[in-house]
Amino acid sequence: MSDLELSVMAKDTDRAKPLSDRCVWNAVLPAALVVLLFGFAAFDRSVLSSANLLNIAQQTSYLALFAMAQTVVILTRGFDLALGPTVSMVSVGTALAMAGAAATGHETGVVLLAGLSAGFGLGIACGLFNGVVIALLGVNPFVATLGSYNIAIGIATTLSSGRPVQGVPKIFSELFYGGSLFGVPAAIVITVAVGIVLHLILSRTVFGRSLYILGTNSRAAAVAGLPVKRILVATYVLCSALAALGAIMMTARTGSGEPNLGGALSLQAIAGAVVGGTSLAGGRGGVGTAVLGALFITILSNGMNLTRIDGYVQMVVLGAIVIIGVLLDRLRLERSSQ
Repeated sequence: MSDLELSVMAKDTDRAKPLSDRCVWNAVLPAALVVLLFGFAAFDRSVLSSANLLNIAQQTSYLALFAMAQTVVILTRGFDLALGPTVSMVSVGTALAMAGAAATGHETGVVLLAGLSAGFGLGIACGLFNGVVIALLGVNPFVATLGSYNIAIGIATTLSSGRPVQGVPKIFSELFYGGSLFGVPAAIVITVAVGIVLHLILSRTVFGRSLYILGTNSRAAAVAGLPVKRILVATYVLCSALAALGAIMMTARTGSGEPNLGGALSLQAIAGAVVGGTSLAGGRGGVGTAVLGALFITILSNGMNLTRIDGYVQMVVLGAIVIIGVLLDRLRLERSSQ
């Protein structure tokens, strides 16, 4: 299919746009972020301190990366429940590879290369597995990624024996966590760079525009000649590759391979994408929605931590926000169909 044909299909479906920044919610959300910040600041002034604002920016950079990963698959009406366990598996694999290379006397460059290769290799393998099961075998994304969720947890726990993997070289943490560019922390720099590239992919390439068309009407995409199965496989590979990058960055922050590093990241990433304005019905969302949603979730979590709200209550709040986000998305879809 030519670029011209893709462009025509995108114009014919109002939902097939890389960024939903024309949506009313995208005008409301920035205001909600400000209200949220100052609301928590009324209870604890440290919320607005420069140190805490920098902490929020760094935390957002990690979650935004995972929200972007979820956004990519949500655009096609899927999602990745295995994102969190994938992060744990990549963290353990990266640390084990570097520890093993260092123990055999290899140079620092080789040690870092071994860790990065293992991390991205595991991430891509997980994405490839999900993509093949979903696209080629026709398994529902919920069931497929729920299965890989348990597989990834099992691999991470088995490789690490359920304990943190030590032996991560200091230079690894210095590069991916302690490093900076013109005073901007490495995590923020990496996420911004990835966000720019991903935005260009979604908005300027045939593959990116195909995701929106596929999410809007998969049958029309197939009839139009799009290689739907290959696109789906590539989409899940891209999602897991982004998750692997986030896992590598978080491993650098902790300084060890953590089998529980993923935690509730699957839910948080989906929440970030949905709250930002990405539609679970597919075909609507983008980098901007992922970043805004991640920032909202991060500010909310940060504020609740500083105001000493119980962790279990925070889980309830996060779950409620996901439900509210889905309801708002449903209202948007109902209005657009009228």
